Amino acid sequence: MELEVASIPKRAQPLINRTLLMFMIAMMFANIGGNMYGPLLPLYLKELGAGVGQIGLFFTLSQIIPLALQILGGWVSDTLGRLRSVALGSLAGNLTFVGYLIAPTWHFVLIGEVFSAMTRSLIGPSFSAFIAEQSSEQNRAKVFGLTDALFMIVGVIGPPLGGWLADAYGFRAMLVVAWAFYAVATVMRVQMARNASKNGEAHPQKLSFSGLRQNLGAMFGLLASGGLVTWVLITDGVRDIAFALSGNLMPLYLETIGGMTYQQIGWLGSVFGICMMLVNVPAGWLADKKGERIGIVLGFLLEAVAMGLFVNTQGFWGYALTWALFGIGVGLMSPAYNSLISKAVPEKVRGTAFGLFSTSLGLVSLPSPWIGAQMWERMSPRVPFLVTGAAALVSIVPAWAKFKTPANGSQEKVNSEQ
Repeated sequence: MELEVASIPKRAQPLINRTLLMFMIAMMFANIGGNMYGPLLPLYLKELGAGVGQIGLFFTLSQIIPLALQILGGWVSDTLGRLRSVALGSLAGNLTFVGYLIAPTWHFVLIGEVFSAMTRSLIGPSFSAFIAEQSSEQNRAKVFGLTDALFMIVGVIGPPLGGWLADAYGFRAMLVVAWAFYAVATVMRVQMARNASKNGEAHPQKLSFSGLRQNLGAMFGLLASGGLVTWVLITDGVRDIAFALSGNLMPLYLETIGGMTYQQIGWLGSVFGICMMLVNVPAGWLADKKGERIGIVLGFLLEAVAMGLFVNTQGFWGYALTWALFGIGVGLMSPAYNSLISKAVPEKVRGTAFGLFSTSLGLVSLPSPWIGAQMWERMSPRVPFLVTGAAALVSIVPAWAKFKTPANGSQEKVNSEQ
């Protein structure tokens, strides 16, 4: 007589494992520090003697440094491992604060930007690749959405804290506090990399230029195919160019045209962060269930509307409305874009892929901050923002037509469209 054994259902894996949770906590500390000074950096340059044109030139020059480093950072990530790359980038990030603090004039802030570029090139490609590899493909957009939501919690804390400290005690005091937050993240990241090595979770390979050539060859093949990866690069490139025209000018516009204080500008950053945070998780669910292009198209539309309202409103609450719309738009797009890229490229070259995307976008948008400053000075302060909104509106067409990835589609399906 055979006994029937009741099948025991498998325990569902958690959406976020312990390693990824620690990774996110470190990310939050690092980005509280970054968000304390990031929105106010153009105003720090102004305090150190820079005019509008010089601020545009500064951000153009600051984009040159990361171009080659982004690809190299992705290669380092694919070769040495995600956590090692993040730890190395965090160590370099501490020198960013040193460069900012010792700068006697705005020109010397570029010293800090050199280390900031090294940090972004090592952490940026590893960040998205690590999240993709710590999540299942069916839940990947949800995990990206949750990660972005946690990321934006710091967008609620960092900007008003930085604005209050800068108003009350000056920029340099604010930078010291921001550095303290970043130092905590650095300790956590270095320890995670050490633990991964001890536990055999990391399998670093030797850095070799032949490996770099192989990874780049695979990526250029995908880009040249005219498929999904190509169109993701084109649409995100147009968006990146457009937002580079106006992004660094927003704090200046809010202060000089809108009459906002540093602390009010910080609170507007919180409005953006809260709205993006509230949308991220539902946006990830939407991308997993219905496909990524819906969130991307809605995001483009809301960004265009927000830019149009931004230059046609006044007062804190008017600007708060525009930043809320902008936050919702970015919140819809971010998990969808990350999920789309991670599905479209093989796992072994994901770090190189994210680095190559950042480099390509940085290259095409390189002169945009300077051009935006020229539009401000020679035409009108409103023009860079209107151009940005128009570019977002135009990007809706190729995004809807080309981003036809099936929901929960396998990587093989996506790649077959290339």
